[in-house]
Amino acid sequence: MARRPIDRVRRLCLALPDAWEKLSHGEPTFWVGKKMFATFADAANHHGAGRHAVWCKATHVTQDLLIARSSARYFAPPYVGSAGWVGIYLDRAPDWAEVAERLRAAHELAAPARLRGTAGSRAPRTTR
Repeated sequence: MARRPIDRVRRLCLALPDAWEKLSHGEPTFWVGKKMFATFADAANHHGAGRHAVWCKATHVTQDLLIARSSARYFAPPYVGSAGWVGIYLDRAPDWAEVAERLRAAHELAAPARLRGTAGSRAPRTTR
């Protein structure tokens, strides 16, 4: 039985150092220290607008590059897209290794200095 996208996102996020989850604005959000690094957008909620997605903290440069490379997979999410965050659609057979990499990068951007550079060795490997 295939896992739900939120289950996979949760597993990837909570495997990162000092990551924790809380419900915010009706969606699961993932934090490190006092900063959010990812949020799940459920397809049934107005945040997902009919498609499951994860929104990840990113830089404007990363956001622009990813969307230019694959606008079918990446998008600028509402509310936080103007701050450089990038959304990743989780329907249509996402590349879970790529999702994991984006989540690690988001965690790195939000993590306190003492945690930076520690996520790479702790994140689990994923399969499609």
